[in-house]
Amino acid sequence: MKPFTYALALGLATAQLVLPASAADITGAGATFPFPVYSKWAETYRKETGNGLNYQSIGSGGGIKQIQAKTVDFGATDAPLKGPALEKDGLIQFPTVMGGVVTVVNIAGLEPGKLKLTGEIVADIYAGKITKWSDPKIAALNEGLKLPDATITPVYRSDASGTTNIFTTYLSQVSESWKKEYGAATTVSWPAGQGGKGNEGVTATVKQVPNAIGYVESAYAKQNKLSHTLIQNKAGKFPQPDDKSFQAAAASADWKAQPGFGISLTNQAGDAAWPITAATFILVHKDAADAAKSAEVLKFFNWAYKNGDAMASELDYVPLPDNVVAQIHEEWKQVKGKDGKPVLGSM
Repeated sequence: MKPFTYALALGLATAQLVLPASAADITGAGATFPFPVYSKWAETYRKETGNGLNYQSIGSGGGIKQIQAKTVDFGATDAPLKGPALEKDGLIQFPTVMGGVVTVVNIAGLEPGKLKLTGEIVADIYAGKITKWSDPKIAALNEGLKLPDATITPVYRSDASGTTNIFTTYLSQVSESWKKEYGAATTVSWPAGQGGKGNEGVTATVKQVPNAIGYVESAYAKQNKLSHTLIQNKAGKFPQPDDKSFQAAAASADWKAQPGFGISLTNQAGDAAWPITAATFILVHKDAADAAKSAEVLKFFNWAYKNGDAMASELDYVPLPDNVVAQIHEEWKQVKGKDGKPVLGSM
């Protein structure tokens, strides 16, 4: 376990990265999905530059609200804003890394990656239609695997969550009944189970509740030694959730197909593709109230694109392709100070 990044305080409502303050420090808030990699980047960036990051892992909904209110230097979200919303608030949006959402379970004696599920089965579990691990549909996929005749407790995000948006977008793609009854959003009316705040809260609840199932960013599952399940992809295969399967899901992505790079990577074709793959995004204002602070935000992420790929890969995130980073650099030219000039010079 990595001592800094992996010291996530399970059971706390909010995870927060706070390093000793300096005048050039930046503040951000939002998605819990990328908290592990932002933590690692910030730790290393502080050592190299002396500048730090105060990041509150409060969920995508909270991050969007805080950047709209201009109480932070940047917001972070896993549910990308659409073009009209970006225009309305004068924001630009850009991705940082890609990763996967995984389903994790607390079943005594079950090794990680042994239990197979389909998207339809996961949807039915969260809809309260499949209530036992011994259900015939689960048993048929898992011949020879001993599963208990125990009641399943679905665990979901209780806060407005980009991870929930990713997860329910996938469920809506693979289950017509889920799409019709609950849909895809950062919050939905969950019909069964119990909630936890943040990826941290879901992780803690799954660990505490026997026979629970939850959905978290893959790094949280790995860090906390949770037993992840396999999920059948669009090609009918059961890949392991790792950087290779996340990269496979993004292999043919057209990042400019949506404003702010806001594309969906769920349920992509390909034998090796992990079906619940997604990017995570940063939001900053085009008209910088504090040009120096906005420049520091862009400098931090520019440093991460240049120096953070290995750290991201260690945590099972997938770095962005170089051509996408080049497109992001072009997008950054829209962030301007009161003099009308880009806050960050040429790179």
